Amino acid sequence: MKLLIVNPNTTAGMTDKIGDAARSVAAPGTDILAVNPDSGPVSIEGHYDEAYCVPGLLEEMARGKAAGVDAAIVACFDDPGLGACRELMDVPVLGICEAAMYAAAMTAGSFSVVTTLKRATPIIGALALRYGMERHCRSIRAAEVPVLALEEPGSDAADKVKAEVRRALEEDGAEAVLLGCAGMADLARRFTEEVGAPVIDGVAAAVKLAEGLVGLGLKTSKAGSFAAPRAKPYAGRYAAMAPGAPAAARAAE
Repeated sequence: MKLLIVNPNTTAGMTDKIGDAARSVAAPGTDILAVNPDSGPVSIEGHYDEAYCVPGLLEEMARGKAAGVDAAIVACFDDPGLGACRELMDVPVLGICEAAMYAAAMTAGSFSVVTTLKRATPIIGALALRYGMERHCRSIRAAEVPVLALEEPGSDAADKVKAEVRRALEEDGAEAVLLGCAGMADLARRFTEEVGAPVIDGVAAAVKLAEGLVGLGLKTSKAGSFAAPRAKPYAGRYAAMAPGAPAAARAAE
């Protein structure tokens, strides 16, 4: 199968890390295509960044659709633009927050999330409510490290994240911990060994869930919520992204 993973920010180094994490768990025969847009925020740290990442995210999804991918993943823990991607795509589209929470709920009695900055905690809390996971979620903690600090050689960002993982387990009663940023994708296995409890990376969880959905022959339902967007013209810079515009034209933009 061909699996598209879109990092919605424009930091290529993070995209490479996400791709490596995905390939480390992918089944033989799963071809991972990890990409990022060339326009948009360098990191996603709040509602404003999230809004401006969605056009580039949708452009990459359109390219993937034209290339015939079998499933797609939005590799940002805010799950930005997930509903719009599902309207656009016929194949399964997963968000990494959604995938991580479902994986945790099936393997632990409760979980906590450790994210980057405090401003992300209400966004993740809202997602827990949307996904019906609030009864499982013990806490959402912030390590208070900017997203891009995770990309800096010699940074103490990983140590700060691990300290919050330990606190979630020891103080909050969590039985598993989710890493609340795609930039933490390379830390999950090491942290699991070091803290003695499941530490879940949403990228890896989404890859395995996507493979399962494709194996079941499931696609995104077009019966209601994720029906294809109605054809209409768009003005200005987004004219090529208008619903009904030829896929080849969108992919060429």
